[in-house]
Amino acid sequence: MKNILYIALLAGGMLFINESKAQVNVSINIGTQPLWGPVGYEYARFYYLPEINVYYNVATRKYVYWQGKKWVTKSKLPARYRHVDLFRTYKVVINDPDPWRYHVRHRDAYARYAHVRNQVVIRDVHHHHKPHKPAPKPKHKHDRRDRRR
Repeated sequence: MKNILYIALLAGGMLFINESKAQVNVSINIGTQPLWGPVGYEYARFYYLPEINVYYNVATRKYVYWQGKKWVTKSKLPARYRHVDLFRTYKVVINDPDPWRYHVRHRDAYARYAHVRNQVVIRDVHHHHKPHKPAPKPKHKHDRRDRRR
């Protein structure tokens, strides 16, 4: 009887541990977004690049694009997109698990951003926020106010 009780407690404990592990593995991708990603988002699941009609999966670091008659997932863009500068092209953050299912909607809604080049990217924010230099030390030990005393 004791053996059955111990086995039941052990099995229950293992289920509890597995559930707690699942709860701890909540993913927030702060810091994992590429340097060419847009500024201002703590979380981004996908970027949609309207200039080339491509999605970028931030978590897997892979591109999703239409090839032939289907959507494919690749770690690199095809040669036909070699002219695209990811730091300059506009990105739309889309937090949908399968954004290509709504591609026509995305293409129509964001087509006007296809050649927008003024979006601030993560790299540029880090570059422009340098620590301030300390104030320069005075050349003389005393300034004029000290001489009057």
